[in-house]
Amino acid sequence: MPQRARTRNRLTPIAGFTLLELLVVVSVLALLVMVVPPFLLGATDRAEQKGAARELAAALRYARSQAIARNRPIALQLNVDAKHYRITDQKREFTLPPELEFKVYGAASEFPNETTGGIRFFPDGSSTGGQISVTLDDTAFAVDVDWLLGRVTILD
Repeated sequence: MPQRARTRNRLTPIAGFTLLELLVVVSVLALLVMVVPPFLLGATDRAEQKGAARELAAALRYARSQAIARNRPIALQLNVDAKHYRITDQKREFTLPPELEFKVYGAASEFPNETTGGIRFFPDGSSTGGQISVTLDDTAFAVDVDWLLGRVTILD
């Protein structure tokens, strides 16, 4: 009698994940969702702070270039309470982020009142000098203006 081939009824394993593996992955993802956003929020605030310092530095450099080009003194005036600044000879005011704190240090002649201070640039490129501090919580950036050369730098 011919022999018939015997077939076995075997279950072949199907590739996949166990319930335990899925639970571990979901737990890790839930933990990341709870832990990561506070770090990103702090990074966003710090980026906004640095952005405000860069904006002020660019405005100061623009004021210096206008003083040289127009051959007359030009100043940047910053109102620390209203959190806005403007460049003299221009009507437009620029607003800064409300959650940041600003302080202006400079020549007494550039402070018309207690809330407004400024830095003036002269046609030869020099300035009255000074510094604008941009503070958030315990971190600060300083936009520094050299009085002799009018050079603007950001200090962290």
